[in-house]
Amino acid sequence: MSEEAKKDNYSADSIQALEGMEHVRMRPSMYIGDVGVRGLHHLVYEVVDNSIDEAMGGHCDTISVTINEDGSITTKDNGRGIPVDLHKKEGISALEVVMTKIGAGGKFDKDSYKVSGGLHGVGVSCVNALSSHLRATVYREGKVWEQEYERGKSLYPVKNIGETTERGTVVTFYPDQTIFTQTVEYSYETLSNRMRELSFLNKGVTITMTDKRQKDEKGEFVSEVFYSEEGLKEFIKFLDGNREQLIREVISMEGEKNEIPVEVAMVYNTSYTENLHSYVNNINTHEGGTHLSGFRRGLTSTLKKYADASGMLDKLKFEVQGDDFREGLTAIISVKVAEPQFEGQTKTKLGNREVSAAVSQAVSEMLTNYLEENPDDAKIIVQKVILAAQARHAATKAREMVQRKTVMSIGGLPGKLSDCSDQDPVNCEVFLVEGDSAGGTAKQGRDRAFQAILPLRGKILNVEKAMQHKVFENEEIKNIYTALGVTIGTDDDSKALNLDKLRYHKVVIMCDADVDGSHIETLILTFFFRYMRELIEAGHIYIATPPLYLVKKGTKKRYAWSDKERDEIADSFNGSVGIQRYKGLGEMNAEQLWDTTMNPDFRTLRQITIDSATESDRVFSMLMGDEVPPRREFIEKNAVYANIDV
Repeated sequence: MSEEAKKDNYSADSIQALEGMEHVRMRPSMYIGDVGVRGLHHLVYEVVDNSIDEAMGGHCDTISVTINEDGSITTKDNGRGIPVDLHKKEGISALEVVMTKIGAGGKFDKDSYKVSGGLHGVGVSCVNALSSHLRATVYREGKVWEQEYERGKSLYPVKNIGETTERGTVVTFYPDQTIFTQTVEYSYETLSNRMRELSFLNKGVTITMTDKRQKDEKGEFVSEVFYSEEGLKEFIKFLDGNREQLIREVISMEGEKNEIPVEVAMVYNTSYTENLHSYVNNINTHEGGTHLSGFRRGLTSTLKKYADASGMLDKLKFEVQGDDFREGLTAIISVKVAEPQFEGQTKTKLGNREVSAAVSQAVSEMLTNYLEENPDDAKIIVQKVILAAQARHAATKAREMVQRKTVMSIGGLPGKLSDCSDQDPVNCEVFLVEGDSAGGTAKQGRDRAFQAILPLRGKILNVEKAMQHKVFENEEIKNIYTALGVTIGTDDDSKALNLDKLRYHKVVIMCDADVDGSHIETLILTFFFRYMRELIEAGHIYIATPPLYLVKKGTKKRYAWSDKERDEIADSFNGSVGIQRYKGLGEMNAEQLWDTTMNPDFRTLRQITIDSATESDRVFSMLMGDEVPPRREFIEKNAVYANIDV
């Protein structure tokens, strides 16, 4: 048969029937989201979920996660240990079934686990499929059992390797470099943030996080122990540590409504932002869902009823809205759902209708009791609501101004914007540039076909400390909204950004490579996080990385992005070299800026992502809030530049 005939011969032989593990390896993103940094860390979460399930069932109270010297991960718990006896249907050890069959495991058996953690339930077998090597060791009923695997296939039958008085499961795995081609290097910070989060969500469980790749001042491996006695109450105190509390106590409740375990904690602070974090079975549902709707409904109806009865709203000339009750509120809602239904863009929006009523009822009871028992705090909360309503009324007018400017024709774009000629947003990018001088250089150096430039005057408003109407009145912020073409949703439940008319799919923050530049970057990122978070979540926000140095010798020249790189280049040139330190973008000519920072073929853009919404919230409130000591400590720990004056 000719080659052409073979191509046209579409028969039963053409259909590939892939085994579960093979399918995971061929389509890993279907199971873990992506094969980048996020997917890599998701492997650890899947293994830890098994240990958390044991803890939720009352069988385990100690979990440890270790990044080993060779980059592999080891997790250990003191649970019951994965069963090792013969699985009747499969004819092999239950351990091998759990490790090598997609969809196998105790979490599908409601007698073993009433509620299990995790989002997709793909489990440890998926981790095994995406690991070049994995070893499972089980301590169970006085014996130690072990089995090893390569890319999801067992190397030998489960074997007994000794006796023990311990119990639990230990898993060590090496992520497969042929799958995770971008990187297989784990971030201690990302993992420790998640372990801290899990300790708050599962009080009474001790979780230890260790990094054997680095040592502290005492010469010991970097390590943290996370343990929470009060759960969400402590979580709130941790998140709001950099904000000024408005009421004395964290309001909290824990109980079961309609057979759904519900845990809620909340507090009011003096800020102007609303920070709601919701979880289902330990997973952060950053797109919200029915549990969040239930919380909002319970909060609004109960507070409104109390405020009306108090007579404090009588003098207001307009209606109080749901938003007003949530200004300056930090709250965490955690529910455990036996069979969660997820929807939304990233499958992190809860769809179970029965959860809404359960949460609404729980919040209503909690708040009613609190307001009756704490009349002074209740009065402070209502006063905060009234102030928020008045500010919202002013903000609505300011927002309407932004909307009017945004929906105007191209002629209505900011005067300082130098737009690109391409009309397809997918191809277009806009650079938010610090100052007119750098903006002028960028305009000369850009590719006009797809690159737009919007110069920003000085440091934009710190939105962390500004009332909402002040944000919408700010000229630079109005220009950003107008240039991007996005509109602000008025839906009380979402206040979502309408991204349908986004004019550029890459929004690049380009500032000087110095302390001032970093501060301006942080101010802009704070604005995007608080008011345009959807842009970050959709992957549209980037930071440009201009070089710090130009190293020259004769006709040879190379750019350096760090002191180390500068020294290495200087050494490679041999002999005396000329070194130019770029203090700002304005010091480069248009050609240099294009070559190093704007040319897609050579530049490095850092995409901004949100690994943990709660940790991002805490860091922004700390960096841009009023409390100096925690900010000083953070900068000293993470500073790249010397001699920082806080």
